[in-house]
Amino acid sequence: MPAGGKLGIVVYSSLRQESLSMPKKRSSSRAWLKEHREDPYVQRAHKDGYRSRACYKLLEINDKDRVIRPGMTVLDLGSAPGGWSQIAAELVGSNGRIVASDILPMDSLAGVEFIQGDFTEEAVFDQLLNLVGDAPVDVVLSDMAPNMSGLNAVDQPRAMYLVELGLDLACRVLAPGGAFVAKVFHGEGFEPLMTEARRHFGKVLTRKPEASRPRSREVYLVASGFTG
Repeated sequence: MPAGGKLGIVVYSSLRQESLSMPKKRSSSRAWLKEHREDPYVQRAHKDGYRSRACYKLLEINDKDRVIRPGMTVLDLGSAPGGWSQIAAELVGSNGRIVASDILPMDSLAGVEFIQGDFTEEAVFDQLLNLVGDAPVDVVLSDMAPNMSGLNAVDQPRAMYLVELGLDLACRVLAPGGAFVAKVFHGEGFEPLMTEARRHFGKVLTRKPEASRPRSREVYLVASGFTG
């Protein structure tokens, strides 16, 4: 695990999966809520019984790249509110296993083992490794993002740090041939991250799912064929 331990003021969560929580800034909350309610993927998620619109991002990625298959073991970092864990559990089926973790609480999901805590802290990191045990992990997922300040010079390094930590953990637990799927933001540090991923995986590419809002700088790193 990289030095540095706890992230301190960098609080992450896949509440960036765009759940129904109201933004804190009142000045933009009404416009955000109107856009959110009218978002076709939000409406579709309600209809389909999914926890977030981000579910469709993972579904599209998996349709194209087949990284999650029945019987696999999947580790989901920054899992709350549970959208990606929900999809992963459906994809791996009754013979698969999902281990999830987030700083924030997450309502229980059938077939998902959840640890609440900051995986960048040694105690939580060890708890995750102990829960996984000796069983090989087939896929590591990360839809993590920092709480954005609106200052790119601050937000981009924080976001890249989270991806780097996720990649480091993936390289520790993945079985040969395993995959790593993570949210990444274009900007400083993007190309070095891609270079580092290529050192450990046979195939590395990016996807921009249709459910990603066009104005967002986010893309998804899809690295498969873990070589160690």
